[in-house]
Amino acid sequence: MNAKEKAEELFKQYYSYLKANLMNDEEAWEDAKVCALIAIDEIVEAIEWHEYETPNKEIRFWMEVKQEIEKL
Repeated sequence: MNAKEKAEELFKQYYSYLKANLMNDEEAWEDAKVCALIAIDEIVEAIEWHEYETPNKEIRFWMEVKQEIEKL
């Protein structure tokens, strides 16, 4: 799975949840982006904590996912 596909997958999961809770489309869209970005920040922080064990490609991947979400 590439970064764009992962970004869309994360976003869709949050969007579906928020939409199911009776938010309008625009609110759900923006809140889904915020939730997905928060999740990515947490993932990157966890990876950086183990920086000496983790290949930089993992951090690069998640930063690419973050950029793709910001484009949505």
